[in-house]
Amino acid sequence: MEGLNLVATALAIGLAAIGPGIGIGIIVAGALQAMGRNPEMQNTLVTYMFIGIAFTEALAIFGLLISFMIAFGVIS
Repeated sequence: MEGLNLVATALAIGLAAIGPGIGIGIIVAGALQAMGRNPEMQNTLVTYMFIGIAFTEALAIFGLLISFMIAFGVIS
């Protein structure tokens, strides 16, 4: 049973990291494209980009929390 918990832990954090990784790439690409089109808005765009990255990264942190809960037996 311990081996299955380790596999579940690895899958939980692995799958939880895929979505935010893609999301952060999309956010940064959109911000860079917007800055290229309108350089005067760079400060505003960078602020919104970092807020979006923080919210997206929160999803990976939730996945990490779930993987810890699986690893330490809180969720069986």
